[in-house]
Amino acid sequence: MREIFTMWRDTRMIMLVAVVAAVYAAVLIPFQAFQIIPGITSIRPANVFPVIFGIMFGPAAAWGSAIGNLIGDIFGGTFGPGSVGGFVGNFTFGLVGYKLWGNLSPLSSRVEPDFRENAGVQLAEYVVIAVAASAACAVIIAWVVDLLGLVPFAVLGPTILINNSIAAVVLGPPLLYLTYPRLKEMGLLYPDLLRAEDLSSAGSNLNPIAAWGLVVVPLVWLGVGFFLSTGAGAGLTSVTALGAVGIVILAACAVIVGERLSSIVGRV
Repeated sequence: MREIFTMWRDTRMIMLVAVVAAVYAAVLIPFQAFQIIPGITSIRPANVFPVIFGIMFGPAAAWGSAIGNLIGDIFGGTFGPGSVGGFVGNFTFGLVGYKLWGNLSPLSSRVEPDFRENAGVQLAEYVVIAVAASAACAVIIAWVVDLLGLVPFAVLGPTILINNSIAAVVLGPPLLYLTYPRLKEMGLLYPDLLRAEDLSSAGSNLNPIAAWGLVVVPLVWLGVGFFLSTGAGAGLTSVTALGAVGIVILAACAVIVGERLSSIVGRV
């Protein structure tokens, strides 16, 4: 995943980080008044942006989502120790779409995410990616917040998953339909901006396994964590240990999975 660091050498990618952060924060902040769990999370239609920007802008969207969420916390009145989890969780939120589009064979549509060709297959692929990204964000934040003793994992994890998924699934396809072709014409997709040697290859035999791991692991983590957090399991120690194992596996999967959009658009 060297591209998450080497992208900082490109001025245009840095500008995309700033744009993603600004757009995300600008839509997050007004909705902070509509709290679901006071001081922790609110209604967030802005949660569509990490997924669609992740698909289009790659690592710039991951950094922009993390920074934008932090800005939203600071100016929206929810900044606190849990913001550490929010930063990492939203970074992952923006990273998953970048890593998964085109990699979920046999589900993958193998076309650009503009919803003009194989729209039904694209929709199925997009929904799986949106839910997987939402779940990855949810379990990381819920794990950190539970570890801090603020809100139980069983309460926060499902809440974030549902909150993230609704916005991403409902708003994502029409926004991609409207914005993807225009951004492509402007040369702002990450394959246009990153150097070929900085793009992570998807040639490994482990690639499809790791890609589906990014889908399955956060959902299993959420289910088992919910079970443990409600007292049916062994308690806090198990939730903490589960999170430590889960985040290591998620990170390993993210490292192994290479991106596919550059080959789909014919850049490599």
